[in-house]
Amino acid sequence: MEENINLPFEKLAQECNIIDSQNAKDTIDRISALSSEFPNEHLVLIYNYFFENSNCYEVLMFLLQKIDKFKDKSSRPVLIDTLLMKSKLAARIQDSDNLTRIRVNITKVLANTKDSQAVYPLLYCLNSKDENYKVKLSCAEALGKIGDKYAVLPLMNIVEDETESSVYVKESAVSALGMIGDAKAVDSLVSILESKKGVLDKFTFLKERALEALNKLNFKGERVFNALVKSLRDESPQVRINAIELLMNSDDDRAINLIKGMLADTNREVVQNAVIALYNLLDEEILEEIINDDNSPAAAKNEALKLLDDIRQEICDEAQNKDE
Repeated sequence: MEENINLPFEKLAQECNIIDSQNAKDTIDRISALSSEFPNEHLVLIYNYFFENSNCYEVLMFLLQKIDKFKDKSSRPVLIDTLLMKSKLAARIQDSDNLTRIRVNITKVLANTKDSQAVYPLLYCLNSKDENYKVKLSCAEALGKIGDKYAVLPLMNIVEDETESSVYVKESAVSALGMIGDAKAVDSLVSILESKKGVLDKFTFLKERALEALNKLNFKGERVFNALVKSLRDESPQVRINAIELLMNSDDDRAINLIKGMLADTNREVVQNAVIALYNLLDEEILEEIINDDNSPAAAKNEALKLLDDIRQEICDEAQNKDE
């Protein structure tokens, strides 16, 4: 889009009370009215100018919504300058929480543009030790949505960084790696699963995210398989459930016996997921086998019976619908 369009930016800003808005609703109504006066290619430039000069939190959030709808690269400079705290806006917004919310929403707008030029500033904020953790979380998520593989190694560094105090930031980095889907991230993800840290600290959630990311990567290999075997013995039921899902999708002949072993798990949801995984791999025959096997744990039999009843009921409902 051509950015050197001759528009009366200052006049429009004055008419909409942008620079010194005392009534956010009135200003927003005046901005909304501009859509009937200007074409879209002009509107986005006006919104960019307004965003750069407003000092009202509500108006700025409204403008971000408008800018997000256009997803135009002309908005990139003002958004990135604000994210990096280089714009005049940072000095005008006195409430630090409001400024953080604005910057978090900027990362979402940048993510929706899928613009690779946003990757470096997002990484800059993510790697800053002094950055607000909410901004860091949103930067990691934005990098995952943009999907540029340039971000893979920096995200891996965050996952492996022992000095990163926030496990939530690491979780977001792991999730982003899964979204980007680059095989280079596998070793970093498997290292998390190999850790001895357990359910009693927040590290368990990081393991869950690592398993989810590996599932998206659909990566196979002996080291990954061994990490999944270890995850089946993890203290966290959710980690065990995620490991079952990955084994189900692994196409490894050893997976079936491993999942069968989880039928004796002490957690009902783990048993339920093991039964479902075996059904997905072996069809109804395995459900009947579990039900009729005297050695099957009672919880596994109950889950198999319930699933078999649900399947047969669904078949009956489909047949009845066809007859009608």
